[in-house]
Amino acid sequence: MIGNSPVLKDRNLEQTTIMSLKREPACFAFLCSRAILPPMPVDAINLDLASADYFSGRASVWATLEVRSGAMDERPTAVLGFDEAFLRPFTRALIEAATTRVAYRMSIVQAPGKTERHRVVEYVTGPGTPLSELILTPHDNVIMVGAAVGEDEAEETLFQLPRSDSFQRSFAKMTFQADQALRDTLAEMERLARQRGAAA
Repeated sequence: MIGNSPVLKDRNLEQTTIMSLKREPACFAFLCSRAILPPMPVDAINLDLASADYFSGRASVWATLEVRSGAMDERPTAVLGFDEAFLRPFTRALIEAATTRVAYRMSIVQAPGKTERHRVVEYVTGPGTPLSELILTPHDNVIMVGAAVGEDEAEETLFQLPRSDSFQRSFAKMTFQADQALRDTLAEMERLARQRGAAA
């Protein structure tokens, strides 16, 4: 598996994308279903490269959006998991919802093929619940990120992000750089696969 090869560059996505939210409007993550537990204040967010795989002739990466809180000793807690195609449309949806003040429903299109492969999952209501749609609802100071989950597809709030201009600029810069790092990783994996194929 090329994803574990020592020649694959480690881009340390977690450390290069961490963003403090302490100067932003207060945001919370709702780390349970149906409000059984209290919301957790979000002090920072970051992205992390969770896995890189090469299987059946295809390179793929899986990343997570993580939140950190002083209530949990700043330990990262994943709230969303996603593939390499997620960051661009999510960033666009977030900025569009923030600037237009209109709720944005982001559909998650499944990848073509016989094998079902999840594109986006949430880790708030369960251990990796696949999503078909995210709902971004703007309010005065924050944007609520929710999803239709469960068999009845009830809308559940997952977490909040700030709606400020400063956050939008910083978030767009962070996701642009992270998206490039994910795509560079994919390109490197494809290159290594071609090299191994030529040597075989």
